[in-house]
Amino acid sequence: MAESIEVENDEQDGPDWYGLSVAVIAVALLALFWSMQWTLPFLLISVVVISIVIWQACDPFADAAQWIGTTLGIPGSVRGATLDAVASSLPELFSGIFFVTIAIAAASPDNLEAAGAEGFGATIATCAGSAVYNMILIPAIVTMTIAAFRKSRPTIDVEDEVLARDGVWFLICEMALLVFLFQNAMYWWMALILMGMYVVYISQLYRDTMIYRQRVKHIAHYFNIHGISAETATVVSELGKENHRVHPLLVDKIRDEIESGEVEGEEEVEEAPEGAGMLFGFFEVPLNMATAILILVVSTAIAAGACYFLVESTRGTAHALGVPTFFVAVILAAAASSVPDTFLSIGSAMRGDDSGAVSNAFGSNIFDICICLSIPLLVNSYLTNWDAVSLTQDGKPIAGLVGLRISLFVLTGITLGIMWHNRQLTFRKSLILCGLYGLFIAYAVLGSLGMLGG
Repeated sequence: MAESIEVENDEQDGPDWYGLSVAVIAVALLALFWSMQWTLPFLLISVVVISIVIWQACDPFADAAQWIGTTLGIPGSVRGATLDAVASSLPELFSGIFFVTIAIAAASPDNLEAAGAEGFGATIATCAGSAVYNMILIPAIVTMTIAAFRKSRPTIDVEDEVLARDGVWFLICEMALLVFLFQNAMYWWMALILMGMYVVYISQLYRDTMIYRQRVKHIAHYFNIHGISAETATVVSELGKENHRVHPLLVDKIRDEIESGEVEGEEEVEEAPEGAGMLFGFFEVPLNMATAILILVVSTAIAAGACYFLVESTRGTAHALGVPTFFVAVILAAAASSVPDTFLSIGSAMRGDDSGAVSNAFGSNIFDICICLSIPLLVNSYLTNWDAVSLTQDGKPIAGLVGLRISLFVLTGITLGIMWHNRQLTFRKSLILCGLYGLFIAYAVLGSLGMLGG
């Protein structure tokens, strides 16, 4: 099975002609709509072009972040929750900051509270909509991709640890957010609480990584002494007598890696990427500390610029449609900002790391809630002299906020239940997930038409 996955991965190497083709078509349509002065189609296709720019900016950022993390010896799970999460969540972070700053900058001094409510409401919509996209649509897209390209194992297998740790942590962070959202206002100290939760989450990841490494070391040591032909049940039993609890699947995994030469000695060694791919993989920049830092800076600047135009396109689309910015942000801005997460998860699955593909989505959601909402909240509070950020407009909850609270909680429960069943995602389950996301889009559309209360 490992060999078949490796062969399929080789087929994915080289320039991404498919992505380039999509980009060329999108730019051509953008030019056409601009020349025809079709405002709404121009705004909608501009979001597609912006999402492609964000994707291409975050790709080399992720490679550079991985190189720095591996070179500095940062555990993979911690790097994934910090550097990799930043790489895939830059769009949500910058979009939230721009939604807040643009709304407040355009407001008169006596209207700052309402402007802050509008800007932060759009930030909530973007991050929450991105969370729904990551949680529902990314696993569905990854499963469909794997079903098409990985014929040897056309399903996504999810480890219990991913659901028990990342899934539970996402629920905890989501519950904290919902408690805050059910208030009439959000305060700067709420951002500090969410950030503190993220620190605790990273601490647990670090602890789990250290425990995992010890288990790998003990299993590899046992095989070195007794040979890799030792029965799995025997290995589990013997190590258990020494107070080393290991899972049979982990034993089988280490045996396979020893046989294939991926594990040398008694511990896994992670290799840093040699270069960062750019412009759909047509160019590769060799990585060292100088080029890695330069890529991080330039990619961040490009992503920030793209997110500014994403916010402007979202606000322009809302104005053209005559609907609240909240409902446009929950679809357009959320989907556009989740493009890097999508390709990151697809890449993990194509490398055979199914659990990584799912945990990437959960980790990104946790980062979105704890960091990408907290920083715009602090920025909003600072710009309004540390006043509370109102979650009401004209004495009523921000349009769509009540429905978003409910749908976010319900959809999370249903999706985790689907993943928990047999700990596996199949093509049929991916269709169900797509249907759930369709219901979420329907909610946003009906809400923009004023057909939903709250």
